[in-house]
Amino acid sequence: MTRAEHEAPQHEIGDQLHRIVDELAEKFQGVFSRETVSTVVAETYDLLDTTATVRTYLTTLTARFAKQRLTDQGRAQGLTTVTVPQVLFICVHNVARSQMAAALLEHHAFGKVAVRSAGSKPQGDIPPAVTEALAEIGIPLTEAFPKPLTDEVVRAADVVVTMGCGDTCPVYPGKRYLDWNVDDPAASPLPDVRRIRDDIDRLVRGLVSELVGD
Repeated sequence: MTRAEHEAPQHEIGDQLHRIVDELAEKFQGVFSRETVSTVVAETYDLLDTTATVRTYLTTLTARFAKQRLTDQGRAQGLTTVTVPQVLFICVHNVARSQMAAALLEHHAFGKVAVRSAGSKPQGDIPPAVTEALAEIGIPLTEAFPKPLTDEVVRAADVVVTMGCGDTCPVYPGKRYLDWNVDDPAASPLPDVRRIRDDIDRLVRGLVSELVGD
């Protein structure tokens, strides 16, 4: 099946993106203009369009990622109230290490930390072994998808954790940068993924303790 056969007709995509702009413009009323929201939605669709492997849900993913980007932009610009620290996990493809770390932090922080993940070169799908290893400890990974590293997500973060992505992350003053040297579970068998999960879990628990004092 060709790429075009996975996609809705262009006019349907346009209608869906228009509805996304309507919904987000209402949500961020008083924070961002409709023009800004429309620009972010269009940019987000284009970003995901270049890396998506499953095109059926591209507009749905656009809505979710555009909402996150607007939230982070508002946080970075001081336009919205910030109540909890925010942590960003970055790896290369954003399908394994950074997704596991983000899911584990959300699980342990109980809403006391905002969590983001991104990839310096996002591509591919979440490996089944990664999903299974997290499911074994009661953490679903049903809505995860690879996301590109964008400027506003770095500016909004208080702590940036890199995981094997080299020097691709922009550096801003006032941020705390950590580099976690953990193996990549993307192509590993389940027993190895479990070990990597547990390694990341120990690091995440230590970070939670530092950030929220639990």
